[in-house]
Amino acid sequence: MNTSSASTGKLISFEGLDGAGKTTQIELLTRWLDKRGVAYLNTREPGGTPLGVELRHLLFERDELNITPLAEAFLFQADRAQHFSTLVLPALEAGTLVITDRCFDASIAYQGFARNVGPELVAKLSLIATQGHIPDLTILLDLNPEVVSRRIDPANDQSGLRAAPSRFDSESEVFHQRVRQGFRLIARAHPARIKVLEAARTAAEIHREIVGLVEPLL
Repeated sequence: MNTSSASTGKLISFEGLDGAGKTTQIELLTRWLDKRGVAYLNTREPGGTPLGVELRHLLFERDELNITPLAEAFLFQADRAQHFSTLVLPALEAGTLVITDRCFDASIAYQGFARNVGPELVAKLSLIATQGHIPDLTILLDLNPEVVSRRIDPANDQSGLRAAPSRFDSESEVFHQRVRQGFRLIARAHPARIKVLEAARTAAEIHREIVGLVEPLL
């Protein structure tokens, strides 16, 4: 298996339930990198490429399609294959730091564990899609689904910036508990790469911890 350490650049992924604070922490990290003049690519899965934008629309907004768990798994892998081939791997080869909102582990947690497709199968598919590359560092923002559900409730959105609830947001709390458990199991199996951060703290506290994890990679 190859990893992104074989390339000049480094790959950092952010994981966790939607509403756990990934967007906020990525924004804080990119501001920190900007101040230090560090070149980086900020991207996401799905949706980091033109094809990914179309796939994201199908996966997140088209409830009426009744996408099956296995079909869902393959659609995410199609996005990942395009993402890595056309965007992530060229950036890494150019020596650029790549920051992605979701990557390899999200599919294992969501489709592998929560959708019961099978974590081993999904991991194998992900390695094919990434051409054998895995993140150098994965930051897992861990938060109880009960707290997440309150955060993503439109009635509690004071900013007006939160996107409309997706097909995944409408899943049961049991589903999100399975996703969380899946992420925790993956983190337990790969403690050197995946760092679990308690996401119920202030954004500033979490950011300081993330900086401490990222600095050694630069």
